[in-house]
Amino acid sequence: MAGSDAWAGEPSARREADLDPARDQPIEDGRARRRERLGNREFWASAATGGLFLVVALPFALAYQSPTALSPFLLLALVGMYALAYNVEFEVGPGLAPASELVFVPMLFLLPADFVPLAVAAGIMLGNVLELSRGGIRLERMLGRLGEASHSLGPALVLAAAGEPAPAEAAVWVLVAALAAQFAADFVSATTYTRIALGISPRVFIKDLSVAWSVDGALAPIGLLAAFAAVQRDGAFLLVLPLVALLRTFARERRARVDHALELSHAYRGTALLLGDVVEADDAYTGSHSRDVVSLSVAVADELGLDARGRRDTEFVALLHDVGKIRIPNEIINKPGPLTPEERAVVETHTVVGEEMLERVGGVLGNVGHLVRSCHERFDGAGYPDRLAGEQIPLVARIICACDAYSAMTTDRPYRAGRPPEEAFAELQRCAGTHFDPVVVGALERVLAAG
Repeated sequence: MAGSDAWAGEPSARREADLDPARDQPIEDGRARRRERLGNREFWASAATGGLFLVVALPFALAYQSPTALSPFLLLALVGMYALAYNVEFEVGPGLAPASELVFVPMLFLLPADFVPLAVAAGIMLGNVLELSRGGIRLERMLGRLGEASHSLGPALVLAAAGEPAPAEAAVWVLVAALAAQFAADFVSATTYTRIALGISPRVFIKDLSVAWSVDGALAPIGLLAAFAAVQRDGAFLLVLPLVALLRTFARERRARVDHALELSHAYRGTALLLGDVVEADDAYTGSHSRDVVSLSVAVADELGLDARGRRDTEFVALLHDVGKIRIPNEIINKPGPLTPEERAVVETHTVVGEEMLERVGGVLGNVGHLVRSCHERFDGAGYPDRLAGEQIPLVARIICACDAYSAMTTDRPYRAGRPPEEAFAELQRCAGTHFDPVVVGALERVLAAG
């Protein structure tokens, strides 16, 4: 295949394509949270969503008279299959998108509508028992997942209102309304949980939910076909089991790719920290100064709304913007007085040297080498080494330039004491538009005022 050949010669490009902090960090946070004890906010979030589910599901089961007979064997078989499909998990942001839609849709047509939500809840609990046996979840978190069954309430109520038609007899609008009701119920439950437990607004979380819904939307027609077959022939719903097994393989492969991406990301961060430690060991001022620049630069990046990749690049460049000084003679770096023009020219090579060093490391660090090179460019084009001006200078480099200068002015040097913060920032404002980007200076002002 042409596509395969195009990738074959670029293993590093493939590894880089796997590194997406916007995707990977929420997944890593979600994994860590599932291994932790249930916090107070998460307890109340679980109680709210689980309670909401029971308030609707129990009266529905007790009051509604379904025309469909309940077969205990069929109920147990579908609950067991739901538990298996529930454990086929695709990681989506801080949550999981299971393949349970393959079993849930047949449930809606094979079981009495009033029993479906409780059957789904039983399948979820059984699926969590299986996960608990593998050590993938803590016991108290398993008990807090009852609210995940809330998505079943919407379609069960829609089909009950439509008279529980057989799959072949259900009008298209009934099927569409059932799927829409599933998403609506899921939205209410999931956003309630994340808002209480994690402080994430529905507007932010809807992106992750939409990915999970796309999985459900893709699997729903297959589940409907299984329901068609099951109505015609007993046990035909078992035909979805091979597909569940196949999706389990895909889910494991995707998890392995995410594991690799996380390991690689940690390795790059560890390398950056190690290089920072080397700088610190070689020059105590430069090392401590770089750590100060990191916290300030990341705060400014957040203030300017940089995405996850931009924030990561800002952190790495702030750590490594002075890494090229390792190659500058110590007698110049630690000289207790002004530098001669010749010594200044030597010092100014450190950005180019830093870029060359990082390119040899490769990967993400190699990609930020050009940003390290540009950290001493000036907004008016009078900087070094390439005399870039204005927006020709990468935004990350403009952030580092301003934060680096502020930290340098407020830090004691071998030949002078640091300036007071107010005086240092006044100097930044005076040079905004010439040395520094005025937008970055404004963001730095807001960060300092808030800090």
